[in-house]
Amino acid sequence: MIYTENTKKALKLCFEAHKEQKDKSGLPYVFHPFHLAEQMEDEDTTITALLHDVAEDTDVTLEDIAGMGFSQKVMEALALLTHDEAVPYMEYVKEIGKNPVARKVKLADLRHNSDLSRLDADQINEKALARAKKYEEAIRLLEEREDLG
Repeated sequence: MIYTENTKKALKLCFEAHKEQKDKSGLPYVFHPFHLAEQMEDEDTTITALLHDVAEDTDVTLEDIAGMGFSQKVMEALALLTHDEAVPYMEYVKEIGKNPVARKVKLADLRHNSDLSRLDADQINEKALARAKKYEEAIRLLEEREDLG
């Protein structure tokens, strides 16, 4: 992980925003964005990885995050990563593919969320398998976009 003043600020916000949440198998949810951030190689992608679900899954808004002074590049990526339910999922993914920061974080997110070993054995059901298949398609779309530059 990269430790800068801004990544530390993002770490604290990530922890505070997600500290009471659990993932599908009951583990602290905050482990997920931390796992993604560990894979990133620069400040913008690290911050984006840490904050990628904050506006979507907590009471913290994109405006709140912008008010903390994060870069325009980070804010653009976070806006793309915050899924508006009115937008079909694959259209949302295609838009993410146009932004290199958002694309890198979303690929890591999808790969982690597709890892069925994170689930307990009794949670691997048709719904989990369908979700993994949907994520595989999203990964393919983003990897194609990555190949385009």
